[in-house]
Amino acid sequence: MDIAAQLILNAIIAGAIYSLLALGFNLLYSTARFFDLGYGAMSVAGAYVAYTFYNLLDLSVPIAVLAGVLAAGTLGFVVEKLVYRPLRARKATHTVLLIASLGVLIVIQAVISIIFSSQFKILSKDVNLEPVFNVFGGAITQTQVIILVAALLIMVALALTLKYTLFGKAVNAIADDEEVARVVGVNSERVIGVVFFVGSAIGGAAGIATAFDSGIYPTIGLPLLLNGVIAFIVGGVGNVYGAVLGAFALAITENAAAWFLPGEWKFAIAFLVLIIFLIFRPQGILPK
Repeated sequence: MDIAAQLILNAIIAGAIYSLLALGFNLLYSTARFFDLGYGAMSVAGAYVAYTFYNLLDLSVPIAVLAGVLAAGTLGFVVEKLVYRPLRARKATHTVLLIASLGVLIVIQAVISIIFSSQFKILSKDVNLEPVFNVFGGAITQTQVIILVAALLIMVALALTLKYTLFGKAVNAIADDEEVARVVGVNSERVIGVVFFVGSAIGGAAGIATAFDSGIYPTIGLPLLLNGVIAFIVGGVGNVYGAVLGAFALAITENAAAWFLPGEWKFAIAFLVLIIFLIFRPQGILPK
């Protein structure tokens, strides 16, 4: 096996998952204007719902994935309506919303731990029997190919939705100036609610992809969140295309470093990339 080719393939797969995480987070931040730490909980909740449908109820993969994505989106919508919206109505500061979202993350992860235990779980049932393809000396599994294709389709669908639909125009209007958007007739609360559903569903898809690719545990929501946030900042806050570029830049850097450093350095490398960008290019790769 060609190590360089394998590292490139690993970077592409990681970049696809990071892209989904960054895109979902980008949607939430652009409209709600605060760092929603609870987003990580939506990702892991979607993954565990998919695990329940696929591994425990023995249903098909498409049904399990659809259930997980819808569950993550619904949970994000409910949390926005019951927790964040009342706080915003009371003119809560970004710090208050941040702390509230931390509480959401901790509570949901605790509930997942109680229901499923803290043991590591993976969605793939027959890992050793899964088809593996050789690409320029590197190996990629059938599941990883599906993850890449699904991530690409979600990216394209989101980009087209934001550019050509009324919903996308409403989202962009709120992201530019919520008060002006309200003046011209945009129902910002309704749009933000839908955004939380869509963004959380995308996060759930990323969590499910992670569960199929490398496995999950109840507290993996925070690492997933951090990867998405770092990619989001590196790519350029508020820029959809920048989020994708930031995700792949992060994945490539992590996997290149893995050639020389132990795996324990992964998060250190990610934060080093973030610090370098914050110092030398705080606007990110593609500023909005």
